[in-house]
Amino acid sequence: MTTPTEVPAMRERLLDVDGRKIFVAETGQGAPVLLLHGGGPGASGVSNYSRNIAELGKEFRVIVPDLPDLPGYGRSGKGLDPDDPFGALATGIRGVLDQLGLDKGHFVGNSYGGACALRLALDTPERVDRMVLMGPGGIGTTRALPTPGLNSLLNYYTGDGPSRRKLEKFIRDYLVFNAAQVPDSVIDARYRDSIDPEVVAAPPLRRPKSPRALWKMDFTRDKRLHRLAVPTLVLWGAADKVNRPSGGRLLAGRMPNCDLYEVANTGHWVQWERADLFNQLCADFLAGRR
Repeated sequence: MTTPTEVPAMRERLLDVDGRKIFVAETGQGAPVLLLHGGGPGASGVSNYSRNIAELGKEFRVIVPDLPDLPGYGRSGKGLDPDDPFGALATGIRGVLDQLGLDKGHFVGNSYGGACALRLALDTPERVDRMVLMGPGGIGTTRALPTPGLNSLLNYYTGDGPSRRKLEKFIRDYLVFNAAQVPDSVIDARYRDSIDPEVVAAPPLRRPKSPRALWKMDFTRDKRLHRLAVPTLVLWGAADKVNRPSGGRLLAGRMPNCDLYEVANTGHWVQWERADLFNQLCADFLAGRR
């Protein structure tokens, strides 16, 4: 596994998107690439992509937002549309493009961020140049029971509430393939962020309460998927215990311009566990060197 790369100094700002503050960090120059993070407890953009920002910043303008419209993610504003969370995420990130004066950009999305990127591309494909999805959410979620890893994530704030023990179990048992390679410092930092009082009062990633919301969170039921021509690279850990690896094959079979790379001995966090491989594949694909 790659030794963690130090995140470079980044330009930081709070954007005002329809009255909601969205935190964005940037580095590098070139074609814009937006890195959209996953939805686990304590997640934020820069921490999620700590092993990728410096490398991608050598070739691209890397833009890393903390996901908007959800309670509990980094320094962006809080709030959630429970009937259409993926749509709310896509609207917020589309607003980021507008505020930055960008007609379109490349998108890289991990898990919940992958669902955000895919929904944005389905709603407004003209705003997406190329797209890399790593174990994205919303693939067949109404067609089978949740995985043990997803249940662990969804149960983090329920029962006896959040604890370091629960977070460590989620990360070591479900998020990655080799638990020994996750330093305690990663768990400690994520735990500190996960117990912010505002987050605990309105936890992120809650189970959908309405059939309508659940239906909208399953892209396999969206007929637009067959027509989505945005060039897409799907990276999926073969040992992913959060989102089923079969989702990658499903996307490759339905999307007309989709490549699939299934990564051996890797869990849900491809960009962190296999950073060297991810950085090379991602840079080549986004630059058109596929």
